[in-house]
Amino acid sequence: MSFTLPELPYPKDALEPYISSKTLEFHHGKHHNTYVVNLNNLIQDTDLAGESLENIITKTSGVPSKSGIFNNAAQVWNHSFYWNSMKSGGGGRPTGAIADEIKQHFGSYEQFAEQFKKAGLTQFGSGWAWLVLNKGRLEVMKTPNADTPLAHGLKPILTMDVWEHAYYLDYQNRRPDYIDAFINNLINWEFASSQLE
Repeated sequence: MSFTLPELPYPKDALEPYISSKTLEFHHGKHHNTYVVNLNNLIQDTDLAGESLENIITKTSGVPSKSGIFNNAAQVWNHSFYWNSMKSGGGGRPTGAIADEIKQHFGSYEQFAEQFKKAGLTQFGSGWAWLVLNKGRLEVMKTPNADTPLAHGLKPILTMDVWEHAYYLDYQNRRPDYIDAFINNLINWEFASSQLE
């Protein structure tokens, strides 16, 4: 069984003006697709062929001889999760159960947004900012490169890609502007809520 590039959950221009269709063309069509192709090539004829993406990630995490497989599998998973973490007309304050959870664990939406922004800004080089569930508690964390909360036994709720290819065509070196746009205009709170359940 080989993996295929998942379709974007919206048209390529749906996130404009915050993320351009050109960025999604490269980011989804080229970067994400390359991870899928690489992963299929790396697991072909191995004991990992036929395993789920999540199993491949947990079985190869922290195994130096399998780092190539881990990096590509985690990037396939992280990107699929990232596309779903955004939507047209998203961002801003959540409502419902997730809003209550954020207030309970962070004190306020503003404190969550501040921590999430800081995670994205202070991730040196390539990586990700996450909202995760850790033993029933919501926390913000960041991971470098392809690393993913799944490899640490945590449940991802929301992610923001801070690799340069996620924003460079639209924002150049202005990562803070991309992060503000993501938080204020793109977060898909319905998706995040569905991950809590």
